[in-house]
Amino acid sequence: MSDITVSFQVIPICQDPYPVVDKAIEVVQRSGVKYEVGPHETTMEGELEQLLEIVKAGHRACLEAGAERVITFVKIVDVVGGTTIADKVAKYRE
Repeated sequence: MSDITVSFQVIPICQDPYPVVDKAIEVVQRSGVKYEVGPHETTMEGELEQLLEIVKAGHRACLEAGAERVITFVKIVDVVGGTTIADKVAKYRE
């Protein structure tokens, strides 16, 4: 199966959301997949099933870190033949 990209954004409802968001990012970092943290979301590339498991774990990490509620937005981009983060941003980084 070809690589796809999945982006997700967690919005923890709590007093100080930044340390809680950091917990979701730590889940991604520990996963070993290629990823980029952006100002509004984190984008990963790999196999769909693995990436969705990471999204679920990141969402749950926010609740475990003390958020009373978490809203998570997910974007999935799948292209015949595969796609990568670099495919999408290379022309802006030259």
